[in-house]
Amino acid sequence: MYRPRAWIITIGNELLIGRTVNTNAATIARELTLRGVLVKRIVVVGDSIDEIATAVREALGSADIVVTTGGLGPTDDDMTMEAVAAAIDEPLVLNPEALEMVKKFYGEKGLPLTRERIKMAYLPRGAEPLPNPVGAAPGAYIIYSGSHIIMLPGVPAEMEAMLQEALKKLKPFLPRLCVVEEGITIRGVPESTLAPLLRRAAKSCSDCYVKSHPKGHEVREPVVEVKVLASAPNCETAKSRVRNMLGKLEALLNATHSPGKRGL
Repeated sequence: MYRPRAWIITIGNELLIGRTVNTNAATIARELTLRGVLVKRIVVVGDSIDEIATAVREALGSADIVVTTGGLGPTDDDMTMEAVAAAIDEPLVLNPEALEMVKKFYGEKGLPLTRERIKMAYLPRGAEPLPNPVGAAPGAYIIYSGSHIIMLPGVPAEMEAMLQEALKKLKPFLPRLCVVEEGITIRGVPESTLAPLLRRAAKSCSDCYVKSHPKGHEVREPVVEVKVLASAPNCETAKSRVRNMLGKLEALLNATHSPGKRGL
């Protein structure tokens, strides 16, 4: 079964200088993964039209879905819409529907439309505005040369409020897959000791992704969280694959380590 590929492009100098933690990328990657999408790359670029446009062009060359966050606001360094327009060779135009969204947001607060506020209603020609229930700047959605481009704000509260609605645009194009993730915590066994057991267990499921995450000291107080993610046409099969994998791992642990010396 073909699984669409995605790039996530997060935009902002504040990310590059370490002032802001990039939580948006993690949230979007998680939501896409649970819908059967293969996230192939997460890119961070600064507030530069050329850099944003270059990243979008590169993404369109290999991804079915491109999600950008950041750069939709009223200031001069908010330039994502202009950059995406340049990347897909479309003009930036005033979108009447987006303008109504901006007008309503500020009108309810008794504030006039200024040049900076109207700026947020300019979208690449052909793009559909996405309502922002939390903030002022609309997002946008457009299909270009078979790729779906979603443009979301960078403020996490706004991005999260819009993400689920934006993902509904993709639903008809997503695979009919159920993705399930479960895990166990293993105490008293170093990650290096678990590594060959994980390798053996993983061979039994080609549709599973197994990953260990050390939480304690490797030798003095080993604590390892093991996560298994599996996909299948239905959730019952996906859950069964995950639990079978975890069961195999526990059986291998019991065969090689005394249960009394570790905790699950």
